[in-house]
Amino acid sequence: MTADLTTVKGGRLQVHMHPGQARAIQSRARHVLVLAGTQSGKTSFGPLWLFTEIKRCGPGDYLVVAPSFPLLELKLRPEFMRLFDKQLRLGEYTGSPTKKFTFSEAGSRKVFGDRHDPDKPTHIYFGHAQDPDSLESATAKAAWLDEAGQRKFKKGSHEAIMRRLAIHRGRVLYTTTPYYVGWLKKTLHDKADGRNIELINFRSVDNPAFSLAEYEEQKAVLPAWKFEMFYDGVFTRPAGLIYDAFSWETHTCDPFEIPDDWPRVFGLDFGAVNTCCVKFAEDPETGIWYAYQEYLAGGRTAKEHATHLLAGEPADRVQAVGGAASEQNWRDEFTAAGLRVSKPEVSDVEVGIDRAYALLKTGRIRFFRDLAGLVGSDDLEGELDTYSRVLDEAGEPTEQIEDKNRYHRLDAWRYAATLINGKGEPALPPSGIAGYEQDDTYQGGDW
Repeated sequence: MTADLTTVKGGRLQVHMHPGQARAIQSRARHVLVLAGTQSGKTSFGPLWLFTEIKRCGPGDYLVVAPSFPLLELKLRPEFMRLFDKQLRLGEYTGSPTKKFTFSEAGSRKVFGDRHDPDKPTHIYFGHAQDPDSLESATAKAAWLDEAGQRKFKKGSHEAIMRRLAIHRGRVLYTTTPYYVGWLKKTLHDKADGRNIELINFRSVDNPAFSLAEYEEQKAVLPAWKFEMFYDGVFTRPAGLIYDAFSWETHTCDPFEIPDDWPRVFGLDFGAVNTCCVKFAEDPETGIWYAYQEYLAGGRTAKEHATHLLAGEPADRVQAVGGAASEQNWRDEFTAAGLRVSKPEVSDVEVGIDRAYALLKTGRIRFFRDLAGLVGSDDLEGELDTYSRVLDEAGEPTEQIEDKNRYHRLDAWRYAATLINGKGEPALPPSGIAGYEQDDTYQGGDW
């Protein structure tokens, strides 16, 4: 089998697909999500899919979109031009003022035959997702989005593309390696039903041109989670993820108005630049605690912080807890400002993590879905999805927390958990790592 997906022989286009590509070309879903390993033949497949879609839908406008301008110019457009220009000679590309490929009359006749209409030209517009406004001009019949799983490919760009496809209910091909838990996973991957959204997965080694020796070598040296994402094309949770029990489906809910009579706990993490609070309320009937508000601000006095945090709250139902053993001055300042903050009953980081983890495992915690800092959003990874231990050279978790100084919300939750989860040993610790002894240098969650 040749390494080239398409070749021209005797004036005829010949196609050489591996099984994963064949499944994708046969899909009739409106959204075809090709989630695949690196160098698996996903990007080279995009032009072929678009060509078959153009033949099916007829003359009109189509879209090709990359995450960024460099990827568009260096990777996407050359793959497109190889098929549409070099092999099929269907038309001409112009880069200014609009990046587009326009079918010539001869190219249109070659593709559409009797459906050729000189009054209905065919254009393929090129855009990149960092500029959603550039995707708003065309009324398109189909779109190919390459590397849509990258952070640079914003949800707003996808929404703009879907608006361009609305009139014709155009189909979309997504070709990407999984990168992070963002809009693509939540909007497409997790909702794939084989009808409206079909997930097609293939590995790097499914491409006959990819070296099996390279595949096995990378499998031997990379952490399993990273290998599975980048060479098998599947979403996995990173090794060392501390709150690995967190599930968007299980542990989040739509926001609702908290009844005034529900008990509340405020977890606080102090700082001159970043003072953070996460608010929790308990449903007395179920015993479930709801994280319903997150607060992160700097450059305010304790009085100003307290005023913001107590606004609209039934003060007689609030307990606040937070800070390290050495941060009594912060607690005193907040108490004097009208928000009494108690010292956590335990200051040990690992014990606090264990108590917070136990709330997840026992199903006693829910997070409102609009708490983007904690649970993430379509364009943002939340702290719960990234709070991890440093990995050693073998890819195994160590006791050290990676970038621990930036997880203010989870420090606030950890403090609250020492109160919410009561006294005694918490159940189901996340790591099996024994707790540290108290140290005089302990400062607000940092060692």
